[in-house]
Amino acid sequence: MAFEGLSDRLDAAFKRLRSKGSLTEKDVRDAMREVRMALLEADVNYKVAKDFTAKVTERAIGAQVMESLTPAQMVIKIVNEELVSLMGGTRTRLTSAAHPPTVVMMCGLQGAGKTTHCAKLALLLKNQGHRPLLAACDVYRPAAIQQLEVVGGKVGVPVFQMGQEDPVVIAEQALRHAKDQGYDYLFLDTAGRLHIDETLMTELKNIKSRVKPHEILLVIDAMTGQDAVNAASAFHEALGIDGLVLTKLDSDTRGGAALSARAVTGKPIKFIGTGEKLGDLDVFHPERMASRILGMGDVLSLIEKAETMIDEKKAAEMEERMLQNKFDLNDLLDQFRQIRKLGSVKDILGMLPGIGKQIKDVEIDERQFDRMQSLILSMTPQERRKPNVINPSRKRRIAAGAGQQVEDVNRLLNQYKQMQKTMKQFNGKGGKRLSRMMGPGGTPWM
Repeated sequence: MAFEGLSDRLDAAFKRLRSKGSLTEKDVRDAMREVRMALLEADVNYKVAKDFTAKVTERAIGAQVMESLTPAQMVIKIVNEELVSLMGGTRTRLTSAAHPPTVVMMCGLQGAGKTTHCAKLALLLKNQGHRPLLAACDVYRPAAIQQLEVVGGKVGVPVFQMGQEDPVVIAEQALRHAKDQGYDYLFLDTAGRLHIDETLMTELKNIKSRVKPHEILLVIDAMTGQDAVNAASAFHEALGIDGLVLTKLDSDTRGGAALSARAVTGKPIKFIGTGEKLGDLDVFHPERMASRILGMGDVLSLIEKAETMIDEKKAAEMEERMLQNKFDLNDLLDQFRQIRKLGSVKDILGMLPGIGKQIKDVEIDERQFDRMQSLILSMTPQERRKPNVINPSRKRRIAAGAGQQVEDVNRLLNQYKQMQKTMKQFNGKGGKRLSRMMGPGGTPWM
């Protein structure tokens, strides 16, 4: 995940501060020198890193901090506040036109992920009850139109295309079609280049002048580091962008682009791509990202993700079955499926305060959930409802059907019994305690 290296370096710097009962001005300046080096190693723009540490130092050597009973914590608090400010301060919403459709022009260099993120944004809006339309304005890249149609089909959003027609004409006709058919959002998937050139910018300027988009979003690849920031500056100077979509933040990128782009362009990061699936798109919250960088977790994002991905009706039914001590292996199977919807188990645990750093170097076998699911699916309906009927011969049959060992069946049944025992303890002391044990969206953390 992005920012791991930065988080480790900042944690080391703060650990030295925490080891001191009181702080001197030299302690603060030494710590800020380490913070600046950590930012530079994370690919943060040099001027941005320098200005950031200067602001923190100025605030941290004030009397209120130096004379505090917990000066190290005060310095960390200041770093957190300045990180939030550096990344925009607060969440910035997507523009909504007074008279639909809202036209969103997506631009960026080739390979940044424009086409995929057109579909991701459309899916996000569709899930909120909107009617988005995608328009294929990239007529140069081979199979660009087909790619947009494929991802549009996967998210259930229609695609307007006119083949190899002039992109400006396509954008105009797409807008007319969106108005006629009652779509409330129109995403223009424009062409990109391997580098910024005059031909590309001229075409984008022509599209902008003819359809007058309400929002121009620049898609930049976080893995390209400072090149992403340079591209953002060039596009903003030529087009006047309104916001950024940062992709590949799930990768092993150093993450400096996320910290630099807002400061260099003055425009907010509005969305971040967190995976390859079309549902892997998050609204960017500066305060939550700062919290994750400083190892404080991001429970709010986890809850929102769970509420989006988990079936509320199923969750309520499952909670009721737990309260009545009727939880069986069918319910456990549903639990495994719900957890898998949330994505990587390691990423989920990393959002919990204090846990991310503990599991950083721990190998988590993500396939374990799949293996346990296959064991349950190898059982008969009666065995899932009443696990107590599973005797040694049944265990051998279940293991063989799932391509596993009898020991794996025993392990699954022991985990199930342990869950039952825990639920009875909570249930015996009041249903509210069981509800508190439940995770986001009604999923118990196992």
